[in-house]
Amino acid sequence: MQITFWGTRGSIAAPLSAKGVRDKIVDAVMAAAQAPEGAALAGRDKAEAFVDAMPFSQKGTFGGNTSCVEVETDQPDHFLICDLGTGVRELGLSALGRLGGRSGTFDVLLSHLHWDHIMGFPFFVPAYIPGHVIRIHGCHDQLEAALKAQQSAPCFPVPFGVLGATIEFHVLTPDQTTEIGGVSVTPSLQHHGNDSYGYRLERAGTCVVYSTDSEHGIEDEEDLHRFAKFFQGADLVIFDAMYSLADAATVKQDWGHSSNVMGVDLCHRAGVKRLALFHHEPVHGDGKLQVLLEQTLRYEALAREGDALEVIASYDGLVVTV
Repeated sequence: MQITFWGTRGSIAAPLSAKGVRDKIVDAVMAAAQAPEGAALAGRDKAEAFVDAMPFSQKGTFGGNTSCVEVETDQPDHFLICDLGTGVRELGLSALGRLGGRSGTFDVLLSHLHWDHIMGFPFFVPAYIPGHVIRIHGCHDQLEAALKAQQSAPCFPVPFGVLGATIEFHVLTPDQTTEIGGVSVTPSLQHHGNDSYGYRLERAGTCVVYSTDSEHGIEDEEDLHRFAKFFQGADLVIFDAMYSLADAATVKQDWGHSSNVMGVDLCHRAGVKRLALFHHEPVHGDGKLQVLLEQTLRYEALAREGDALEVIASYDGLVVTV
């Protein structure tokens, strides 16, 4: 399966500011001036090679869109989407380009109905075009009411009823596996305000777990055991690592989110191959997220008892093949 991250922020969109862009340019110019080959960077190829060697937080950005992840399926003109955060706007435009005028089918798995996970839908262009089919799946029985409410006056000028696509709502049963677009999908309840659900996605011997907006108690062995079983043997776990362990266990306890350390510990227990840190704290800039990734990599190495766990920090535009 190919996984594309279209939105990786939590709670609210956090776009890079003009100052943020300027700071990156200044850092690049300073680094070039200090490099032995600085005077020879006039050619574009050499300049690009120099930038490519810079730390990710200086040459790029983790992005600012809220949660939206695309999972490639083996069905033509079909799209499987986890959550409808602001990242789904760009996903929709990309999908239309790939479809080339053909109609598409979009299966959406909603973790929950908080705004940061549904606010992109009014800007999802395929929803306005007749011929497309959009099936919205989730374990909350208010799926339809929530999506319609955010497009009702005075909150949005275009009511849900004028959308041209065929839109369906399907309520799933937790812990029951359903075949969606050729992928076996199993939802599981997570600890979060108003409840959220993680999804275990399996196809052709490959497994991806999408588990955002989930809090785990350090001493709650029953919860840790249940999620280790849910993650068991996954090729990739997309994990809510919004807080540090100290914050998650103290000032932000019961806020419904987890930490990078907990992600590593659960994935070690479950024999997971790769962990993607996700649902980034909107207060954290690129530099802070780079530091958190480096700290997580060091912790993984110290805590490791068996096979190594690959740890990555997700960012808008990241493509991962599993």
